[in-house]
Amino acid sequence: MDFAINHICTPKKSLEEFFAMTKALGCSKVEIRNDIPDVVGTRTPEEVKAAAEAAGVTILSINALYPFNVWSGDLPARAEAMADYAAACGAMALVMCPLNDGTEVSFDDLVASLKAMKPILDARGLTGLVEPLGFPVSSMRKKSVAIEAIKAAGGEGTYKLMHDTFHHHLAGETEFFPEWTGLVHISGVVDPDVVVDDMLDANRVLVDGADRLENIPQIKALLAAGYDGPFSFEPFAEEVHALADGQAALAESIGFIKASL
Repeated sequence: MDFAINHICTPKKSLEEFFAMTKALGCSKVEIRNDIPDVVGTRTPEEVKAAAEAAGVTILSINALYPFNVWSGDLPARAEAMADYAAACGAMALVMCPLNDGTEVSFDDLVASLKAMKPILDARGLTGLVEPLGFPVSSMRKKSVAIEAIKAAGGEGTYKLMHDTFHHHLAGETEFFPEWTGLVHISGVVDPDVVVDDMLDANRVLVDGADRLENIPQIKALLAAGYDGPFSFEPFAEEVHALADGQAALAESIGFIKASL
């Protein structure tokens, strides 16, 4: 298992503390963010690159360009700025999330957005990690649709899928696409009372034995099908962020997952 750590696991830690924790966990791959915490908006890319090199970690991605499938307004400028930042800080990819407010976005608009984003990524040597969101209000819920759109945009060499175990479960998807998958996000839901259609980011905790999202079967299926990339922890629940010892909690979840495989 190749584990990575997303800064959302411990958003109260500084970048340097987060990188040090990742190494202490025996991991060397990280994801930084432009929301919680907003690394992109508060640190220069040169600072981020220097900190990553000093800690010996690789920056897999920046989360996230949103809503990538509505190519209008300030999105093109934000996309270029984020791609510039990613290239300058040494990140390998940008996570790209679709509109998630109940508004429908046509397949043609999705394809047009991927076509427009492709030269921005290609010029900087970046991968676009396209992440379907499984929420009922999402404008792109399924990975199969994302793959169809990537093909229609001629983006096979530029784009990969983000397989998120939470969104895979919410979308009711059963098919796995290991050859298309560039990164996997893992998180669990343990609240026994929330129904699947009502699950939100706030419900996402670290994976343990009470998980309702079938993380372990999903991980097993991906590995058996040939996926050999990283699995990155992405819990959004405030109860995780508030832990006094996030490192210990992550170590426990890593141990549980390894033992379960």
